[in-house]
Amino acid sequence: MSDRSLPLIPRDRAAHPPAYDPDYKTSVARAPRQALISMDSTPTEEHGPRFGHDLLGPLDNDLVLNWTKGAAPALGERILVHGRVRDETGRPVPGTLVEIWQANAGGRYRHAKDGYLAPLDPNFGGCGRTITDDRGDYQFLTIRPGAYPWPNRGNEWRPAHIHVSIFGSGFGQRLITQMYFEGDPLIAHCPIAATVRDRGQLEALVAPLDMAMAKPMDFLAYRFDIVLRGRRQTMFENRPEGL
Repeated sequence: MSDRSLPLIPRDRAAHPPAYDPDYKTSVARAPRQALISMDSTPTEEHGPRFGHDLLGPLDNDLVLNWTKGAAPALGERILVHGRVRDETGRPVPGTLVEIWQANAGGRYRHAKDGYLAPLDPNFGGCGRTITDDRGDYQFLTIRPGAYPWPNRGNEWRPAHIHVSIFGSGFGQRLITQMYFEGDPLIAHCPIAATVRDRGQLEALVAPLDMAMAKPMDFLAYRFDIVLRGRRQTMFENRPEGL
């Protein structure tokens, strides 16, 4: 994800959400009790396994059809999510694995512990993956996810969102974030989104509508560009790994 020939750009910790936020209930138990440790990366972590296109199937980035292997489409509003992955200096990052997972159109995940009353879609699995091209571009055809309630503080609802995972040149390099949708009023009421104190940083997680990529009589499009950090790392849970 970074080039040692370029100067290291220090991490701006003021732009990061606090690890402990009482309004986000589960952060109380998850927040670290000791100071984070910065560690140098190893050659294996920086130049480890790469992901080849031969590892992906033809429907891996089509969440409308991949769960049924093309036999039947998922239910809901069809959307195209696309964008470009760049490094910290603005250069495209080609050949990197992008994975997404999400709730269905009713706001329910295909997960054993999701007890929301919304029905499961028998034709929707909620997961997809792709590899960025030479320009760092990626795209997914999927269903717009629904909002859903969660047991935080009374009547709380998560805005519609898609989880995004980006892998770098090795398995230790991974960024996980969330993509929200332009115009969603629930963003302003979400305690998780509110942990991002800087409004500009929060807006970077909101994908704008992109009518130039929308297909008439088929799907709307949203653009979500991703900028990666660098090679400084901290402890990952209780193990010294990750960049």
